[in-house]
Amino acid sequence: MTIAEIQPVTRIAQRPEEARSLGKGLLTALVVGSMIGAGVFSLPQNMAAKAGPLAILIGWTITGIGMLALAFVYQSLSLRKPKLNSGPYAYARAGFGDFIGFNSAWGYWLSAWIGNVSYAVVLFGALSYFLPAFGEGNTWQAILGASVVLWLIHFLILGGVRTAAITNFVTTIAKIAPIILFLALVLLAFRLDVFTADFSGLAKPELGGILQQVKSTMLVTLWVFIGVEGASVVSGRAINRRDVGFATMAGFLVCLALYAGVSLLSLGIISQAELAGMKNPSMAGVLAAVVGPWGAVLINLALVVSVLGAFLSWTLIAAEIPFVVARDGLMPRLFARENASGSPSGSLWITNVLVQIVLIVTYFANSTYQALFSIASVAILVPYVLSGAYALKIAISRDGYGPGEDSGRDILKGLIATLYGCWLVYAADTKYLFLCAMLYAAGVLVFFWARQEHLGRNGAKRLFTPFETALACALVLAGATAGWLVFNGTIALS
Repeated sequence: MTIAEIQPVTRIAQRPEEARSLGKGLLTALVVGSMIGAGVFSLPQNMAAKAGPLAILIGWTITGIGMLALAFVYQSLSLRKPKLNSGPYAYARAGFGDFIGFNSAWGYWLSAWIGNVSYAVVLFGALSYFLPAFGEGNTWQAILGASVVLWLIHFLILGGVRTAAITNFVTTIAKIAPIILFLALVLLAFRLDVFTADFSGLAKPELGGILQQVKSTMLVTLWVFIGVEGASVVSGRAINRRDVGFATMAGFLVCLALYAGVSLLSLGIISQAELAGMKNPSMAGVLAAVVGPWGAVLINLALVVSVLGAFLSWTLIAAEIPFVVARDGLMPRLFARENASGSPSGSLWITNVLVQIVLIVTYFANSTYQALFSIASVAILVPYVLSGAYALKIAISRDGYGPGEDSGRDILKGLIATLYGCWLVYAADTKYLFLCAMLYAAGVLVFFWARQEHLGRNGAKRLFTPFETALACALVLAGATAGWLVFNGTIALS
């Protein structure tokens, strides 16, 4: 066992016993609640805008296989490496060292809180159905309202993680019910002739070939599955370690069924071309076409509840990651503060101040939900690839396997999860890869700060190993290149 595996265990063991208070139900709700946010309500339009029914089917198949492998990875690692808490960060650090572990945590944290900004934008964009002053979610009225919601959630979590998790459980049930009703009503009205019209999408040259269409769906399908690892991130707070694996698989299967149903059944109600031009949340327009105006009202209300729940889930996760990393000495100590209720108060304050700042920036930069969720989706690719690679590594080396125990299936799962992550990098928009390069380059400075701060305490003789130095220089170079491209206008921030 490496030092990277031992240290997180020691930190978690020092927590008060009441901090480990999340059971199977609350963990599953956290997974489902963090995955089901705003994305599902815009899936019909988001998918139809860039692909025909055939490519969407292929896209869901690829995503289903890839995310299933990733879910298996988190389920397996939660049992095979029970002393590793905090999910993707702990796995990357144990497998590939401190600096790579830090970058996994850094990317995950970036994705979490930038994703929360997108939730705030889409929340008030949905409320504009009832109050037009909120516009697309980035008017001054919307930013003010989003700020109020942000700080209400902030103080709820400060009151205790378990209290926040119970609230999340209630909102998760409330958000699933309207989606199931939508699926039932749309299934009854489904028309096969509408679904099969231009099934390949090739009659529309602007969509491109099948491969191009499939690639264009990848960030959308990834976005709606982000959160599948939610239970493993807070595994240090689980009452029973086995519940982490159950919550991961149950949450994945529930969400896969809901997502595929929403996007595919909608194509049997409204044609691909009409769906592509529909205003989001497009589920509202689809249901309104089936049952009338009350359908749009129902979906917009459901979106508000769903986003509030996802906002809460991701605020919990976004605060937990830097808290654990700081306790391991890889982020500055101010992230490691914990209040009397067992909440990660230091990282929570820093995270939500950043969310508030970027919310204000969205008003002046006129940033959209789509741009924010694309950045958040790309930022999380590094943690996902590293999780799959770690599972593959220990399966090949048989680390943690008993005599005669077969590791072949785990090798396959780890390989598929790793290849899926690499495929997503290939399929991602180059623009968002460059923007994320700037954010990862900024992380080098934070890691340098943390290592200097902990140098005397942990007995380290140097800040970076030679490999870490080379990797840090490559990140800074990539970030500087991206910054120059943004400065000269080659890459737009919105």
